[in-house]
Amino acid sequence: MSGSLRSRALILFVLFACALLALIGRLAYLQVVRHDELSRLAERQRSKTITLRPKRGPVLDRHGGTLAVSSHAESLFALPARIDSPEALARRLAPLLSESPEEIGKRLTADRAFVWVKRKLPPALAQAVRGLGEPGLGFVQESLRLYPNRELAAHVLGFEGLDGRGLEGIERAWDSHLAGAPGLALVERDALGREVTGLAAVLKPSTPGQGVALTLDTTIQYLAEKEVEAAWRRTRSKSAMAIVLDPHTGELLALAVRPTFNPNNFAMATANEWRNRALTDPFEPGSTFKVILAAAALQEGVARPADRFYGEQGTITVASTVIHDWKRYGWLTFSEVLQNSSNVGAIKVGMAVGRERYSRYITGFGFGSLTGVGLPGESRGQVRPPERWSGLSLATLSIGQEVSVTALQMVAAFGAVANGGRLMQPQVVRAVLDARGREVRAFEPRAVRQVISPETARTLTQILTRVVTDGTGRYAAIPGYEVAGKTGTAQKIDQSTKRYSRAPGILSFVGFAPADDPRLVMLVLLDEPKNEQWGSEAAAPIFAALGREVLRYLNVPPRDTPPVQIVRGLEPGMVVPVSAGLPAGGGRPALDQDAGSPLMPGVLGKSLRGALTVLEALDIEVEVVGRGVVVAQRPAAGEALAPGAVARLELAPPTARR
Repeated sequence: MSGSLRSRALILFVLFACALLALIGRLAYLQVVRHDELSRLAERQRSKTITLRPKRGPVLDRHGGTLAVSSHAESLFALPARIDSPEALARRLAPLLSESPEEIGKRLTADRAFVWVKRKLPPALAQAVRGLGEPGLGFVQESLRLYPNRELAAHVLGFEGLDGRGLEGIERAWDSHLAGAPGLALVERDALGREVTGLAAVLKPSTPGQGVALTLDTTIQYLAEKEVEAAWRRTRSKSAMAIVLDPHTGELLALAVRPTFNPNNFAMATANEWRNRALTDPFEPGSTFKVILAAAALQEGVARPADRFYGEQGTITVASTVIHDWKRYGWLTFSEVLQNSSNVGAIKVGMAVGRERYSRYITGFGFGSLTGVGLPGESRGQVRPPERWSGLSLATLSIGQEVSVTALQMVAAFGAVANGGRLMQPQVVRAVLDARGREVRAFEPRAVRQVISPETARTLTQILTRVVTDGTGRYAAIPGYEVAGKTGTAQKIDQSTKRYSRAPGILSFVGFAPADDPRLVMLVLLDEPKNEQWGSEAAAPIFAALGREVLRYLNVPPRDTPPVQIVRGLEPGMVVPVSAGLPAGGGRPALDQDAGSPLMPGVLGKSLRGALTVLEALDIEVEVVGRGVVVAQRPAAGEALAPGAVARLELAPPTARR
């Protein structure tokens, strides 16, 4: 072999040897140095790890009734690389999933190895999709949240979002307890992205969440929702609500808000409908706030029930501002100031209490602070410190203006009066439960502070009882039960003029019953009703209707007087048979002592509901003409009534009334 040939062969050998050594080195580097990294990369290319949402813990009412529960559902996924005709499959899926083929097609043609098509399908729908026999589709079992009572207590419960997180209400506030721990599942594919196993393999099972037992009573909640719904629709109010609280424990028995939504279909509602207005929307309370002033005056010894205040015939000037009363009053006792909701009288009482002392009681009753109920979105309201008050502030605060409160704060404050002066923290959760429904953590009632003495609370209760029997709250009377409470008719600021509007604002009634041994404290509120003007005629009758049903349900026996059925939903000109019973306040119809027949009572100035309540004790029919309050009646008051007589009531829009 020539030298040149030998040299070429040697060079070629060296080149092959170098290439071989480089290949061996590369293999060694990949197999040894990058082994773990490449193994993980290969696993990711070969499989897809899916998070398994856990079964969410149940939400129960105080008696163990189910308010929210989770069941198994199947979520549909797709492996786009395995689908031959995404457009055709999208057209087949569209009617089943109630979506457009275009939207489904976008998911099926996504540049990803794995896509969700639809989460949490009901069993029947999942079976229908399986019937398509498409190998590029698969299912993973997840948890589906259900609210069996639909809208009932929706604002307290909130709802679960598509990602398994709680949104709004209890679902949000207690999400960490309800949610549980997620698991993992594996979907395997070949090099072409095709599914190998056919089913997702569970690597780590999910852990169910804990349950939560609430203080709500489903029956009381239903009664509250029924009354609020009827009132909201009848008055065409912007919103309406009712809150029922146990004054001795602070436990929330019912919270009903309108407008509302169905948490099973929360996406169909708006954020405005989701909002729990009883906590999130502060308002100027108006005359119901006079009870806080009265508590301060009694506790500080500034006024006693029989002390007299001059009503200035309905007008008083404070800091160059003229403030009017809703009616001209002369001399009034302190009790009568509250009974008649006199603004002038309340302002004079407030001047006697003074700004520093009054401010202490406002904050002492919980205004300006969170109640601690534990629901999201709660507002503190707005209470300014006395050093920031103007020369007019003490007067306006005495009549419930220049302060904003939430409905829950207001009902809790009245609960303190009903509870011997002790303010209780509102409570909505009674206990946390394990997977077997056993209590693992219980929550006891918590007293916040003693705001006024038991003696002051008793005196104030007696005054508030007379508000119902003889004052503006007479339509809140519940036959057979003594009711203590206060009406409120609060104006709202007109945003265009920045002055108080003459249009109806917040109409409310807050009270408790039975007054001598309270079983419930309740607030009823209507926001901007279209056909009501005064809290005494709009909110008080709702309190009476709901309170009567709740007291019956709680087995609180009436005293001497059977319950009276209130007739509602009347149209002008209707003739209404009035069933036997007793009028509001427990009185009996007057009798003609000579003839022994009943006499027609006077109902002038009463609302239709109030007039019917009085006439229910008589065996007569009632013909109704017009709307508003009674301006004329036939027979006249005091005339004898024959059995089966027909009484004619003519109604007209009311004049100013508190």
